[in-house]
Amino acid sequence: MNVPAAVAAGLVATVVMTALMYVAPMMGLPKMDILGMLGSMLTPTRRPAVAIGTALHLMMGVVFALIYATLWTQGLGRPDWLWGAIFGVVHAVIAMMAMPMMMRMHPRPPAMAGGPMAAMGLVMGHVVYGVVVALVYAAGQ
Repeated sequence: MNVPAAVAAGLVATVVMTALMYVAPMMGLPKMDILGMLGSMLTPTRRPAVAIGTALHLMMGVVFALIYATLWTQGLGRPDWLWGAIFGVVHAVIAMMAMPMMMRMHPRPPAMAGGPMAAMGLVMGHVVYGVVVALVYAAGQ
């Protein structure tokens, strides 16, 4: 496994996915402030919450990219757009299952939109993340 390529892929893909989340309302999808939500688990003040949330989100993006790269190295698929999309769908399902638990753990759960449009946005964001991880990782080989 190429660790530097996986780290770079995770960072790039997380930035792309985060940007997509913030423009999602312009495409008719619900707003999801993942950076604020993650950071507000640790601090009630908005500015530090966003900074902390950004660091947490980038770190999680790197961890998941390392998991993807490990799976590819072990022979489960390969780093191309199709396998990136497949891993992204699986990642989205895991995120959907983890979201209720995260909200129960959150000291001040934020109001979040639900329903099919929110689920579609979550899947779309993770598929984009997976594809970008795969392409950036493959380019770094």
